[in-house]
Amino acid sequence: MARMFTVAVKDTDKTFPCAEDQAVFKAMIHGRSGPPNHGCCGGGCGVCRMRVEGDWFAFKPMSAAHVSEADKKQGIVLLCCVQPRSDLVVAPVTS
Repeated sequence: MARMFTVAVKDTDKTFPCAEDQAVFKAMIHGRSGPPNHGCCGGGCGVCRMRVEGDWFAFKPMSAAHVSEADKKQGIVLLCCVQPRSDLVVAPVTS
């Protein structure tokens, strides 16, 4: 059975559970904490580009058009490609 973690949306009171084998964006949509619109859910469109604050997460390949190596080092990722390995906080990218 997959471990469950809590993901919080920064500067809001929204939280949602996410299994370690589930993409954070899918859990966000199911938990109704996400945006009303979403794109491909496969790492190509960039709709779910956000900053992840947390120590442990795994990610699948993402489009370099939306997330650079420098972005990744700052925790900026596509949430559809991220799976938690600990509790996380996500925040919109402001720049």
